[in-house]
Amino acid sequence: MSIGNVHTYAVIMAGGGGTRLWPVSRKERPKQLLPLLGQETLFQSTVQRLENLFPPERILVVTVEEQAREMRLQAPEIPEENYLIESAPRGTASVVGLAAAVLHKRDKNASMAILPSDHFIRNRDLFHYLLKAAFDVAANGYLVTLGITPTQPSTAYGYIQQGEPLDGNYNYPTYKVKSFKEKPDDQTAQKLLRTGDHSWNSGMFIWRADIILKEIDRQMPDLGSALKKISAAWGTDEQAAVLNENWTGLKNETVDYGVMEHAERVAILPAGGLGWSDVGMWSSLFEVLLPDMNGNIATNSSLHLAHETHNTLVYGSNNDRLIVTIGVDDMVIIDGGDVLMVCKTDQSQKVKDVVVHLKKHHQEKYL
Repeated sequence: MSIGNVHTYAVIMAGGGGTRLWPVSRKERPKQLLPLLGQETLFQSTVQRLENLFPPERILVVTVEEQAREMRLQAPEIPEENYLIESAPRGTASVVGLAAAVLHKRDKNASMAILPSDHFIRNRDLFHYLLKAAFDVAANGYLVTLGITPTQPSTAYGYIQQGEPLDGNYNYPTYKVKSFKEKPDDQTAQKLLRTGDHSWNSGMFIWRADIILKEIDRQMPDLGSALKKISAAWGTDEQAAVLNENWTGLKNETVDYGVMEHAERVAILPAGGLGWSDVGMWSSLFEVLLPDMNGNIATNSSLHLAHETHNTLVYGSNNDRLIVTIGVDDMVIIDGGDVLMVCKTDQSQKVKDVVVHLKKHHQEKYL
């Protein structure tokens, strides 16, 4: 099921740190470079998900230099020139802008799907169908987002409210976006779920390169100005110097807040049944990996002897190390080699607080 259009591209955003999956996700090897869910890393799974949809020469990766080397080893089929290297992380608005500017210079008719490198999607056929439908909508000048149909009142995601059905003869139900909402508290999340017209913000977007560049110019003129200079120098001997000169001073902003919230023509395809997870924290592995009859999960080749143990996740770092749990329920146990972390499953989102603590106390060797 190929997209079938030589002007369509996939852009993988792959520069994140994944601090909520510490102590396994580290600065040098963040979560997208790790085999958290099986033999392949999350980055490799993202690339493989695009097979038969985009040829490797139409897949771009935006990342930072310290991660690019490993990514090239993990996905050697993607051409060297398709790795776009940020000189420093500056948020997804800058990532999107850089990719759009480079693609627009390469192909004036380029359309692009923006895809995070660290998501899990079980239903690949539906994902392909959604992307094809989204490109059809984007061809008419819309900024398109894939919304995940909520399964619970989660406080971990932003929400998107759908409005009127979009005019046009599309192959999938498509709606105008009424509003974007930041991550809510628990009470608000329950209210949003009950309305039935909200989706989780997946962070997956589809649009024409020229349209997103116009929106950036309108809403983030400093970024737009920098992108014009970078685009002019791209492919010349001045490329690296101009990129570095214009990149470091950019505001660190997400594309959601910087562009999408106030964009004029935004559409959403609500995606139920995608089997999606952003693998955002350790507890999310319970959503995507198959537990045993007692609800326990042992992953990354760890040997787990579970005695009177229930609903517990064990992640090992050593094939020869046996991890034994006795009388343990609802726990996350992560062996990071030089760090052992144990927490209650419903507290796993607080891992990022530990990372902040370690930074504050200059314990960088554990980061």
